[in-house]
Amino acid sequence: MEFLAAHSWLLAPAIFLARIADVSLGTFRTIIVFRGYRVLATAIGFVEVTIWVTAAGQVFRSLDSWHLTVAYAGGFACGNYVGMWLESHIAIGRELVRAISFSEKGHLAHRLRDQGYRVVELSGSANDQPVEVVLIIEQRRAIDALIATIRREDPQAIYTVSDVKSTFTPEMLSKEKLLIDAGWRVIGKRK
Repeated sequence: MEFLAAHSWLLAPAIFLARIADVSLGTFRTIIVFRGYRVLATAIGFVEVTIWVTAAGQVFRSLDSWHLTVAYAGGFACGNYVGMWLESHIAIGRELVRAISFSEKGHLAHRLRDQGYRVVELSGSANDQPVEVVLIIEQRRAIDALIATIRREDPQAIYTVSDVKSTFTPEMLSKEKLLIDAGWRVIGKRK
């Protein structure tokens, strides 16, 4: 900090970059809290606040320097964008893809299974026309490939993608009692 005090022209870019870092971390932390990663969110929060206190302290020491306030606000604005970009590229978690195929062949689930996807297939109807409803839970980083496969196999299919906070399998449910009985040692574990 003494170096920045001696070279005040570097203080504004340093505050700008610090705000980008702390707001990006805050945005990322908020998203992963929603997905249930408590320990990771706690660690990110510690780093985030440490950076914020340092940047805010520099601005509060020099409230008469308008350029520091602009750097602080600009870093905040950019940090939101960078945080969302960061989270989308790391792509933690899973998503549920629901696809509805109007094809009379009813082949979408079979084709997806042939390509290694775990698919739940349901029969339905829309305006007295039979439809095939396909449900797939997939890692977020693999969703683009899955959507491309659905489009290639059935260009007329309608699909939606939604976030999945938790998934439970029969194997996980049989172990659930053990996790609950384990006490404090599992606090912070996601699954």
